[in-house]
Amino acid sequence: MKHAPLIACLPILLLAACGRTEPVADMPSQEELAAAANAAAANALESQQADESADSRNYGNLDRGFSVTLPEGWVIDKGASNDDGVVYEDPGAGADVRVFWQKNEGDETLQQTVEALNSGSEGVDGDFVGDNEYRGTANDGEGNNVAVRLLRQPGGAVVTATFVYPEMLSEQYQGIAEKLLDSLRVFAPRGASDETQMPAAAANAAQPS
Repeated sequence: MKHAPLIACLPILLLAACGRTEPVADMPSQEELAAAANAAAANALESQQADESADSRNYGNLDRGFSVTLPEGWVIDKGASNDDGVVYEDPGAGADVRVFWQKNEGDETLQQTVEALNSGSEGVDGDFVGDNEYRGTANDGEGNNVAVRLLRQPGGAVVTATFVYPEMLSEQYQGIAEKLLDSLRVFAPRGASDETQMPAAAANAAQPS
């Protein structure tokens, strides 16, 4: 508790005041002490709320083995989110990010997964980063740009993150999309290993530029 030192010192301050010859008016009044304590408490509360706000931007799914950091001010779409992933939206501009885990039933390579993704959309233009990562961009044909990142977990499952934003706002959102996709991390899902903590980065995760 931040105010414990101040409270502990109050009896000593009062005893010292009794032995001094200065007028009592020179000492802080009870109202001034109370105002100072209230101000300190307000600052502590504000700091705590700021920390909580920062924590709320970090989404981690221990059961599926991935984490991502969301832009400030974005809100979760609870109806579109489930145990396999999450959807967050920018309430002001129609942009959203979807991060979902998908079990690899057929033990497909990441290249095969990307081919399937391309066949079901307008086509994604991108590059592979090693065997376990893919980064690309696309247009959904409805005036929106799409930034995509896929990461393949050691067990074969794939985590796909798609950041969709209006094409006319590319200048505003392109940097945000890159930063968000850079923050995506994969790790061993809970129960698949003894580790339950999220590492700072996975071996197959690209580092932010």
